[in-house]
Amino acid sequence: MIDRDAAARLGLNAQLIDNTLYDAFGQRQVSTMYMQLNQYHVVMEVAPQFWQSPETLKNIYIQSPAGAQVPLSAIASFKTDTTTLAVNHQGQSPAVTISFNLAPGAALGDAAPAIEKAKRDIGLPASIQAGFQGTAQAFQSSLANQPLLILAALLTVYIVLGALYESYIHPITILSTLPSAGVGAILALLLFKTDLTVIALIGIILLIGIVKKNAIMMIDFALEAERERGKSPEEAIYEACLLRFRPIMMTTMAALLGGLPLALGAGTGSELRRPLGITILFTRALSISGAQATN
Repeated sequence: MIDRDAAARLGLNAQLIDNTLYDAFGQRQVSTMYMQLNQYHVVMEVAPQFWQSPETLKNIYIQSPAGAQVPLSAIASFKTDTTTLAVNHQGQSPAVTISFNLAPGAALGDAAPAIEKAKRDIGLPASIQAGFQGTAQAFQSSLANQPLLILAALLTVYIVLGALYESYIHPITILSTLPSAGVGAILALLLFKTDLTVIALIGIILLIGIVKKNAIMMIDFALEAERERGKSPEEAIYEACLLRFRPIMMTTMAALLGGLPLALGAGTGSELRRPLGITILFTRALSISGAQATN
């Protein structure tokens, strides 16, 4: 226990005291001896017989910046006490980890706000900073990034389609078919009581791509029928629905059957894959019903 006032009067600081103690007990390497066949590190420390008792601390002297030898006992004292074997750190700050598990049927989205509320009710001092780690941290990051990710995906689709059709209107026509995919996926997750995780979001983005492809197939044909054969928009899109029904059904069934093992699979890691399978399976089934109704 350092008496910092006494140490300051003698021109000593905590860093100088720490360095002196490390020189005595920390095995500091001070030099290297180079021989013909090998090299040896020179380590400075007190003799082993002085390690046996803390009374040795009374024989430690610290050299002040002025050159005077100050005994450690003049500016510090020691006592015997219990302490931890190790102090965990996060960055440069001491850290303590408190783990928790979810109750059956509880979602991480409900647990995180409850923990934040408990933290506010406790009234932690400003010197203590609390935050989530691991899965909970990933969950919070995904919640913060999901709206931006969906918006970026839609904006990218709009730009690509605008360049393809050289129009500001036709991309909106195609994008108007996308809400059904998102709504169907969310309804499926609610029906099966599954969280909207990052994997589920990947499934929704995959569905956006498939639904967009189906709309492009029909609108491409309808635009060509309008321009080349002079058909009205209603006649052109109706004929496009009839002729594109088979390829749309082929890709829809391929996606549906591909998502079936993910949705029904069990075993290690199945809880990670199931949201992806559910979003694909259920929304593809809705797409089949809608395509049949259109036909």
